[in-house]
This record gives sequence, C-alpha cells and structure tokens, in this order.
Amino acid sequence: MNVTVIGAQWGDEGKGKIVDLYSARADFIVRYQGGNNAGHTLVVEGKKTVLHLIPSGILHPGKTCLIANGVVFDPEVFFKEVATLQAAGVLGSEPWKQIKVSERAHVILDIHRTLDRLREEKASQSKGKIGTTVRGIGPAYEDKAARRGVQVVDLLHPNLLKEKLERTLSEKNALFKNHFGSEEVAYEPVFEKCIMLGEKLRPYIANVRRMLVDAKKAHKPILFEGAQGTLLDVDHGTYPYVTSSNTTAGGVITGCGVGSTFLQSVIGITKAYTTRVGVGPFPSEIEETEKETAEKIRKIGAEFGATTGRMRRVGWLDLVALKYAAEINGFTGLALMKSDVLNGFENIRVCTGYELHGRVLDELPSCIEDMEQLIPVYKTMKCWKNFDTKAVRSRGDLPKELQDFMTVIEKFVDLPIVLLSTGPGREETLQLLDPFQNG
Repeated sequence: MNVTVIGAQWGDEGKGKIVDLYSARADFIVRYQGGNNAGHTLVVEGKKTVLHLIPSGILHPGKTCLIANGVVFDPEVFFKEVATLQAAGVLGSEPWKQIKVSERAHVILDIHRTLDRLREEKASQSKGKIGTTVRGIGPAYEDKAARRGVQVVDLLHPNLLKEKLERTLSEKNALFKNHFGSEEVAYEPVFEKCIMLGEKLRPYIANVRRMLVDAKKAHKPILFEGAQGTLLDVDHGTYPYVTSSNTTAGGVITGCGVGSTFLQSVIGITKAYTTRVGVGPFPSEIEETEKETAEKIRKIGAEFGATTGRMRRVGWLDLVALKYAAEINGFTGLALMKSDVLNGFENIRVCTGYELHGRVLDELPSCIEDMEQLIPVYKTMKCWKNFDTKAVRSRGDLPKELQDFMTVIEKFVDLPIVLLSTGPGREETLQLLDPFQNG
C-alpha cells in the first residue's frame, strides 16, 4: 500500500512528524512538489531537526529518499542539508546511496532568488505583496512553464546549459536593469557555478520515475510527502496568495510521472485549530476578534514558520475548508495534530459555514474579494482539560470533550481520524488506523 501525506490547511500542519512516523513502514519516501520554501520540523528523542528539501524519512536508516521532477531544486540548499545530516550522524560518507534527485527536476538559480526578492520589495510599496519566502520558487516555476528552465540533467551537458542560461539571463537582465533598476548578472560566473554544482550532484541524479515504477512492481511501499498545504495550491488555493505548484494529491501524478494507481491511502493533516503564514484571506482568523486567545495558542503551539521564522496567524478550526480539502485530494483519512495545544481552554470553536452578503455558504468562494469578506459561522464546544498524553492507549482513554471534538470533525468531513497527535515527539501519538493497510 502506498501512502500520500497532504497538508489540509495553509501548510505548517505537522506533516514532518507524520512523514517521520509513516516512513518506518515505507521503503521509498518521495518529495513531489515545491522547493525549499517548505519546512518540516521533527522532534526525535528530544532532538529537533528542520528539513526544507530532503524528505523527512531520511531520519530512518535503510530508507531511499527521492526528490522528484515536480520539485524546483536548489543544489546549494541541498548540499547544506546533506552536510548537516552527516554532521548529525544521520548520513554516511556516501549519502547518494540514500538520496536520489530526479534528472527532470528544475534548478533554482541565484537569479531566481534575486528576482523573487526584487519583486517582493517593489510590491511592498503597494497591496501587491504575496509574502513569498524569497527562495526563488515562483521564478523557477515560471521559467519551467515558459520552457526556458534549467533541469538537473542540463547541469551535466555544458552546451545545452550554455544555451539555456544565455536565454534566461538575457530576459532576467532586462528586468533587473529596466524594471527594477538593479545590476545585471554576468553570464560566466553563473555558468561556472552550475557546472561545479552539476559535477558534485552527479552521483545523486537518477531516473526517479523509473525507480518508482519498479518499486510498485516489486510491491514495495511508497510514501509521498507533500509540502505546504491544500489551500496554497496554485489552482485550488486562495489565489493569488498561494504557492507556485500543485500541493494537492494530483501533484503526485505529475510531480513524479506516475499513474493514478499510485494514489491509494491519502491522509490529510490538520491541526485542531488553523494557522496561516503571510498575507491572504483567512476566514476563521482570531487575531483581531480574540487577540489574547490567538496569542496564547501561538505561544503554546510555537507557531512560527520553520523556514522563515515568521509569526503564524491563528484561527479556529475551519471545517468548511477542511471538507473542501478532503474533496479535492480524495482523502481516505485525517491526522489531527496539536490537540495538546488546546489543553485546559474553557471553550473552543469550529467554523461550520461562512456568511457573505446575508447568505450562508458551505464552500470557499472562488473570488478573492468574496473570500476577504467572509464572516465565519461558529459552533462552540467545551474544551478538554489536561490529560496524561503518554497514558493514552486507545480512543476511549481520551477525555470525553476531545472525543466529542473528533466526532464533530469526522461527521462534518465524512472521514475517519486515523491518527491523533498529542505532542511533538514520536511517542506522543495515538495511531487509530494503519494507512498502509486501510486504503
């Protein structure tokens, strides 16, 4: 059975922990979209590890971690992560035996990061700021769509690389000079750096698609690891305040070059509340309406971005958005994270609808102007008190209020909760159903 792990909100749901747990059951762990704008935080035996590009399953020995073609790949970030993992004793002297990078993945260049930064600086003077991580993700995807991108395999073919770099630098320099009033970028240093990185990357480069097809034929379990969250999907998220890739389950198919039969168990990851980093509509946000509660949740839940350190905006659990995510992805189950953060609250709320111009909606509207005017419709519930998370062995051991909360979610979304996280550590987890057996 293959398992896909997808963020059901705006990212930062705790996917890293779930991927780490499920990696113990998989032979291959695959990152299929996004870039190093993602940040997966894992806590193992009290030690914190943050990964931005390499799949979280690397912390398990004997696993093969793959970076697929749908990822925009920054070689410099990759090698820094490899060095960090080697220093921690996770990787040996031949890390390419555990990690492979698709030859078809597109490369993030320095000019992509520069363009990203210049755009955000210019946009900050108006309402046009998207709030990107300034890692060059969007510009790299732009070059890919415009058919002028540099692929990983191009780094090993100097003549082709030269042709592509000349084309993309010509356009970027025109933008840098004439639109942003910035310095132009010289060709030779870019070319030489790419050749150097290509040689260093050579042992890692592979036909990842072929590896996955062969793994499926051999009945080896595969874990697909998504980055960001459903509501940041470029097609189905709160556009234009989204990322530049398909964060949803459909991204597995195009991002790995595999068929729909690879999608078997699809687990949606959601917090017991909701957060969002950066700008964009957030219907159940409580930063203005319940400031003290928002600050309390943020402090207890350490709600700061793993990639940028930015403060996460806080809101109540949005069941309408969660159901929307479930339908788009074809979730077969939910993993409920950070229930411990709400321990001891008097009451909690869940959003069950939106009011817009006097009408109650049961789905996110498509228009960004409408999204920004939504008024949440809430159901208020009694919260659970502190409980010994390490003493929990079954759902029946949970406080009644938490069980009731879980039941409300399951009925609204029409899906089972297959996992409950009660803390950051591996051991602070109640696994209710095995996704590798329950498709």
